[in-house]
Amino acid sequence: MSFKDKLLEKEPFPEIVGQETTKEQLKSALLTGRHILIVGPPGVGKTTLAKNVAKLLPESMLNDCNYHCDPESPLCPECKLEKKKTKKFGGEERFVRVQGSPDLTAEDLIGDIDPVKALKYGPMSLEAFTPGKIFRANNGVLFFDEVNRCPEKVQNSLLQVLEEGKATLGSYTVDLSANFILIGTMNPEETAAVEKLSDVFMDRFDVIHMSYPEKLEHEKLIVQKKGKKLDVAFDDKLLILVLTFIRELRTNKDVQKKPSVRASLGLYERAQANAVLERRKMVKGVDVAKSVISVLSHRITLKPSVKYLQTNEEFLKKAFEDFAKDHPEIDEGDGYL
Repeated sequence: MSFKDKLLEKEPFPEIVGQETTKEQLKSALLTGRHILIVGPPGVGKTTLAKNVAKLLPESMLNDCNYHCDPESPLCPECKLEKKKTKKFGGEERFVRVQGSPDLTAEDLIGDIDPVKALKYGPMSLEAFTPGKIFRANNGVLFFDEVNRCPEKVQNSLLQVLEEGKATLGSYTVDLSANFILIGTMNPEETAAVEKLSDVFMDRFDVIHMSYPEKLEHEKLIVQKKGKKLDVAFDDKLLILVLTFIRELRTNKDVQKKPSVRASLGLYERAQANAVLERRKMVKGVDVAKSVISVLSHRITLKPSVKYLQTNEEFLKKAFEDFAKDHPEIDEGDGYL
């Protein structure tokens, strides 16, 4: 089945719960071969979505080399000089990840001259060139996580490849058939250690937004699907209350950085662990309460008008106590925090 046929299936992204608008936008962009920037807060499934795209790629017979060359039109020097062994590669094997960070260099992406090969083949020989991750993503997906954390120089190194399908390194002109999908991600709320993405860089992408789970039921399905399950029962009503508390924190007027879905997963797993430690077969509200500070305090940031008056821990303690008073079923006489 072709990539296009898989995209046209009823549910091409089965691991993503909800996010219907995001998935429709993504399918539309992929059908036209666009490069994509997924913008959204942490923990909403941006990486999972990118991996799902790689899974849609059909199996392909490619050369077993660093460039994943097409046997009919080889790209790398080794494949051009000699016939390389071909191998069937699945889509997930052609998923190459780059983690954006301030110390990322253009050479990490494009490649560099290997001194040992330079001695053997000559310093100006293309055989001395060691490919970077752009080339290794050939015929696959290049996933650039937190692209706005990389320096402007790295952004600039991508411009030519995205526009012309060709990368230039020093005195070398390295031709690359840009047969890869670039999927970048960024968190719009992050302000520390990030770089501004230039207009010319952004102009090469279609931007798709991704949000927190739209419905509580969606978040419940994610937690039950992705969370670790221990040998204890977690009542649905209690789980809904836990997720309601987290979702209320996201809309709280005093919370600036909101708890992600990882916070929901954390409370789900830690509450089970606390019940196991108490040698109980059923999770109680007290098991959740014991984990609130540990799981949530570092995952939220209070607004300046509030954070100088109370710590995250104090804020969460009061918020959970107030929530438990409004929902007595979460507490069974065991106390709160």
